[in-house]
Amino acid sequence: MTVKNRLSAWSSALLGAAVLIVCCTGCGGKTGAAPFPEELVHFEAGTDNPLFSGTGDSTDWDEKIRERGFILREDSTYYLWYTGYNRQTGKQMKYLGLATSPDGLKWERYGAGPIYREHWIEDMCVVKSGDTYYMFAEGRDDIPRIFSSPDRVTWTDQGVIDIRLKDGSPIPKGPYGTPAAWIEGDTWYLFYERNDENIWLATSGDRKTWTNVQDEPVLYAGPEAYDKYAVAFNQVIRHNGYYYAYYHASAYEDWREWTTNVAVSKDLVHWTKYSGNPILRDNKSSGHLVHDGTRYRLYTSHPEVHVHFPVRKQAN
Repeated sequence: MTVKNRLSAWSSALLGAAVLIVCCTGCGGKTGAAPFPEELVHFEAGTDNPLFSGTGDSTDWDEKIRERGFILREDSTYYLWYTGYNRQTGKQMKYLGLATSPDGLKWERYGAGPIYREHWIEDMCVVKSGDTYYMFAEGRDDIPRIFSSPDRVTWTDQGVIDIRLKDGSPIPKGPYGTPAAWIEGDTWYLFYERNDENIWLATSGDRKTWTNVQDEPVLYAGPEAYDKYAVAFNQVIRHNGYYYAYYHASAYEDWREWTTNVAVSKDLVHWTKYSGNPILRDNKSSGHLVHDGTRYRLYTSHPEVHVHFPVRKQAN
């Protein structure tokens, strides 16, 4: 039995018929009436796309870039962490790179090589707590790790993310990826997927051990066509009293195309999908918002970085 089939069997046994009813009624990701402000769901592509991509040179460590890169804006500088690899070495290692920009449009690579070489890093998100930056990223075989940094450049491995079921036992073996972190008070929240099939939520007070809020997913793939075969959270933000999750999804079993989508929640557990999903199509995926001081921009980073701005309202 493949890993994917084992995980599917585990999910089915764990959830049972009652959860199937919940899924159908939408508790784990329904589509319906909910607050989705225009500035969070309607975007148009920037005129200079793509903004950043792999070098295209097979001798470079970042000939190609992939999956969720992540952008933070601080002190009028934009920081982009990304995964670089080339065709010769890409199956052995995925490296962490950094680029910076004064405006989020024109980017310059930081240094001549990766800023971290010790572990495979991809599909990362970065959050700041106090004076420390924390990176949650997939490692080799889609096993996620946490890294910390005092300066955005020098990263220290904090180890594999240890996720437990509600009863304290380890989650079943297998990949668990696309970690998306959120901090509220003294509690850390971590959204993660398993084979991109559904999304779970775990919490921690120390970032050492994480425990599922519930052993059922908080958002399911489907039944809508656009996210029937894959879902993964990229980012969670809070806006006007609601939480918004930006997630990528696929309508195809072979994942040949990805889209960017939005869901909303009042409690981080019960999510409602936007009825206008997808908000971006045509493989514009791994999307996340960055506020530029005036408005939100929506960046997508796979397989290259594009920016999208809120659609301007037409004057009467």
